[in-house]
Amino acid sequence: AEEPASLGMDLSQYTVVDISHLQEADMPADPSLQLPQSDFFGRIGVDGGLHNLEVLSYCVHTGTHMDAPFHLFGDRTKLNEMPAAQFVGKALVIPCMQYGAGEEIGMEALAPVRQLADETDFLLFHTGWSRYWGKAEYFGDYPVPSQEVCRYALESGKKGLGFDTIGIDPIADEGLTRHRLLLSQRDIVIIENLTNLDKIGEGLFLFAALPLKYENADGAPVRAVAMLEEE
Repeated sequence: AEEPASLGMDLSQYTVVDISHLQEADMPADPSLQLPQSDFFGRIGVDGGLHNLEVLSYCVHTGTHMDAPFHLFGDRTKLNEMPAAQFVGKALVIPCMQYGAGEEIGMEALAPVRQLADETDFLLFHTGWSRYWGKAEYFGDYPVPSQEVCRYALESGKKGLGFDTIGIDPIADEGLTRHRLLLSQRDIVIIENLTNLDKIGEGLFLFAALPLKYENADGAPVRAVAMLEEE
């Protein structure tokens, strides 16, 4: 038999970093949304074996997840209408640990890496807020991007923006100003509740955050990963 053709790619040269929180029944969730629930049941198969079956029930905007333009605008694009290429591309982590609760992340955060920021498809903002995951502080004030940063993302054709916080708008902004600015104008995704961004380092890397593909998807949980080429 002939040997299968090589894919021309050595995956051993890459380190894959999981930057998603664990989806579980008691994970932090906005109390105004449906709280996560998990039910287990097993059924006996024909051969008498036990099959593990889990039923999860929670709002798709819980845990590490992605927002689509359809999330806020009924005539805009749904996740299931986007090509899979929308969710994969080059990414860059923007260090934002210097920003405190309620402070705006301005264009000065991008200045030291502006050339790489211009080239990349995704910008992931590392505020360090994931250290509060599971604590009350996570739902308090956190750093948010300025509207100027949001406009830059639109003008530079970014596929998406990612954050290690619960959202890109202040917790008190019920109008979701930044969400509306981004999602009203073009097909871009917002990825919230990332973690482990401190494990990625500097420079561009391959990023993937694949959402569940279901009908009328205004948002979806994602398994977000960073694929780092080893030196």
